[in-house]
Amino acid sequence: MENKRFCKKCLLQDIVPDEFLENMRNYLNGLDDEIKADSKLYQERINLCLDCNNLNEGICKLCGCFVEYRAAIKKKACPAVNPRW
Repeated sequence: MENKRFCKKCLLQDIVPDEFLENMRNYLNGLDDEIKADSKLYQERINLCLDCNNLNEGICKLCGCFVEYRAAIKKKACPAVNPRW
């Protein structure tokens, strides 16, 4: 049996099975442009999440969201008391 260790500072794209990752990408790509963050904003948010101690295996410990989904929605914000983005 292969033991896999999960990186607590990783995103879903780094730790989940290919099928789930494909579903996630399809969801993100299918978002209406009106609500979707542009790629620059999305990457800025992801970089801030990657540097945050509340990221745990792709999930925000503060709100329980998948950070890649939350970062993709223009109107969403970091759930911290002092938001990082």
